[in-house]
Amino acid sequence: MTLKDALARAVIQLEAANIGSARLSAETLMMFALHCDRAHLFAHPERELNTEEQQRFDSAVSERDAGKPVQYITGHQEFWGLDFTVNPSVLIPRPETEHLVEAALELLREYPRPHPRIVDVGTGSGCIILAIAHSLAAQRTNSLAARSEKSKDPPPRNFELHGTDISPDALHVAKQNSEQLKLAGHINFRQANLLESETGTFDFILSNPPYVGLNEQDKVQREVREHEPHVAVFAGHHGLDIYRRLIPQAYALLRSGGWLVMEIGYSIEEQVRGLLALHPWAETRTIPDLQGIPRVLMARK
Repeated sequence: MTLKDALARAVIQLEAANIGSARLSAETLMMFALHCDRAHLFAHPERELNTEEQQRFDSAVSERDAGKPVQYITGHQEFWGLDFTVNPSVLIPRPETEHLVEAALELLREYPRPHPRIVDVGTGSGCIILAIAHSLAAQRTNSLAARSEKSKDPPPRNFELHGTDISPDALHVAKQNSEQLKLAGHINFRQANLLESETGTFDFILSNPPYVGLNEQDKVQREVREHEPHVAVFAGHHGLDIYRRLIPQAYALLRSGGWLVMEIGYSIEEQVRGLLALHPWAETRTIPDLQGIPRVLMARK
């Protein structure tokens, strides 16, 4: 069968199963099956698939037909311009979470202390803390290059980076990603239940916690509900259980002037702000996503 015909058949199969973006899914799975890029698909529509390629593609399409996310089939997801390994033990990184990374990096640029201590709580695939580590490493390289030309410039800051998760399987993925991105020596990954076992203080506490309520399960996409880790998606009846625990823990462990930076669900800003109001934060800020939906909530101690 030709590449073109195999794709057409897969699109029909996925559309019949009510799979969204059926053509995009089929093309992505074909690239996975052939180990090629999208340009190859368009340049060689008449290519004949060999038996192994056809079986690999058909198997991947069958998994997608059953609702398995493309990212879990291919084992990859792009985030912050970086390639992350993912599997069903971790939440699939979303573009919306890049707003949290952007916010944290902006606050770090303004932060006055010389050697900030940062922790990503519920790190999952490690996408947040690794994206930050990658950006900070690039900044450091640029700073060192500039300083060699202007010796009076201050030396670049050092950052102490941590990533925690309750799931050992998730931590395995995070460590694997740190190795793939050549950042293994930059981050201390460890198992922890939120901040319960942490000692010392932090300058930044970051988190994309589970925030979907069990009362909203019927509104969640099938792929998320049936395939992504339940503990990383749902947090009690109204989706607030983790915030109720994390916020007071963070307030106790943050240094004066330090920041708590959290992703929030589309409809819970008011409730999370109510939980923040139980502590005397110096200020709070909300950052919307590209659709204008409140996405990142930050609080300075």
